[in-house]
Amino acid sequence: MTETAETKGLSDVRLGARPLIVCDVDEVVLEFLTPFNAFLKSRGHELLPRSFHLTGNIVSLETGAETPPGNVGSLLEAFYASQLEWQEPADRASACLAALSEFADILFLTAMPARHYDVRRALLDRHDLPFPLVAADRDKGPLIERLHDDRPQPLFFIDDMPHNLRSAKRHVPAANLLHYMANGTFRALAPHPGEDVTVASNWSEIEAVITGRVEDGQTDA
Repeated sequence: MTETAETKGLSDVRLGARPLIVCDVDEVVLEFLTPFNAFLKSRGHELLPRSFHLTGNIVSLETGAETPPGNVGSLLEAFYASQLEWQEPADRASACLAALSEFADILFLTAMPARHYDVRRALLDRHDLPFPLVAADRDKGPLIERLHDDRPQPLFFIDDMPHNLRSAKRHVPAANLLHYMANGTFRALAPHPGEDVTVASNWSEIEAVITGRVEDGQTDA
């Protein structure tokens, strides 16, 4: 597949005649909010669990004042550049993905600027997560539609952001959708992703849902 200025990693995607599992990375495969908050504190800021947002909930440790949106963007950029120092896999993510890869193709789709692709690839490889990675700072639904194309095999999409799940459903109506967020505090603040989305609280649940649906043929695709 052809790369664009907004994406990186498409040329590495090779799908077989198996079910496809598309996984978001931050807060799904890798912990994000917990290490990001540790990073923020090292820079004199803190993330407060007041609502399901970053902007508006990051404050100065010194004054308690809300961090301006532009500064939040700069902090995110610095975090992504140094993610090798901070991020670890979510609990049981590596083991469950290894088990799922026995019968399904797995693809990581990260909503992150493509310029950080190489450092994220190194981070995933460090933790024995060798599956193809696509970095795309854009709407996920059209890209998932492009990746899945007209394949008859089941498609599963796991993400922590309800708007990404809705986007996938609009563009690939047959997709099996799962919502998961590694950080339990912010998971409790998340809006309900919709009645057609399975909400999971850990990776063991995700593995059980996908395995069960594939074995029983209870997929939408």
